[in-house]
Amino acid sequence: MKYVAIGVHLRREDVELPAEAIPVGDLFLSAVAVPDDQSLGDRDLLLRVAEARARLLDKSTFVAVRYGFAFRSNAEAMAKCALHLQTWSTALRENSGRVELTLKVAAASTSSRPDRHAFEKGADYLRALHAAKQAVTVDSKFRREVENRLGTLCAKWKWITRDEASLEFCGLIDRDKLSELSAAGQEIKAAQPDVPFLLSAPWPLEVFTGADYE
Repeated sequence: MKYVAIGVHLRREDVELPAEAIPVGDLFLSAVAVPDDQSLGDRDLLLRVAEARARLLDKSTFVAVRYGFAFRSNAEAMAKCALHLQTWSTALRENSGRVELTLKVAAASTSSRPDRHAFEKGADYLRALHAAKQAVTVDSKFRREVENRLGTLCAKWKWITRDEASLEFCGLIDRDKLSELSAAGQEIKAAQPDVPFLLSAPWPLEVFTGADYE
């Protein structure tokens, strides 16, 4: 039997079935048990984890872990989490009533991904890849509209370049302000009707944790 982690929680009572609570230091991993012979890419498992993730987020704020974080014992889970426990604990305590939102938009100007084979050194390739992402931009009027409409609702926010063709506005928002998002999205659409975007929330803590993870 193996386990697939869903998130990191401050309290054991924040984790409910169908997930199990696995202690890691003073925190708890939510995880679902999976037979050893079941692939992590199995469609039924993906749906099961997605459903559990949604139920957990309805109950409380947690730190997301990247899908595929699997372990077979508490000791293995602890070993994978040890370096980040203090950072996660701080993020959870500071943002217990908050969740993340994202607004995804196609870039107004894009750049080509560099060819890995054109570089002798991996470091040079990574620098070129970073430069390509930084060259991606969004329409300045649309950017200001988003920042004015959504930024004022958020405790923190930032723009993130995920790839060479799109950007994301990511915000940290109090749960009691989620009801205002729909109206804000409609206002952005009315002001910038020619720019398609996708606004979604709530999401677990990910961008605003200050940590990377398995």
